[in-house]
Amino acid sequence: TIESKLIYMSLLRKYEIMILLTEEFNDSELKTWVFNYAKTLRKFSVCDISVISRGKHNLAYSIDEKLKGNYIQLNFSSMPKY
Repeated sequence: TIESKLIYMSLLRKYEIMILLTEEFNDSELKTWVFNYAKTLRKFSVCDISVISRGKHNLAYSIDEKLKGNYIQLNFSSMPKY
């Protein structure tokens, strides 16, 4: 019913993840990686997944001798599991 759907939607929480991948990933590899990650999230009853590529940026400090990285933002909704 509409009422139960509204109750369910009111219980959903919004989440945001920022993922940093090495700059060696090309566009096709990034899309594949993000698609597979989103598929994995769906196994946990995640919905409303949106992906925003923030592009390649310099890191504030080197990580494993890398100075740049691909920033990917994932937004989604899910029921809290406490």
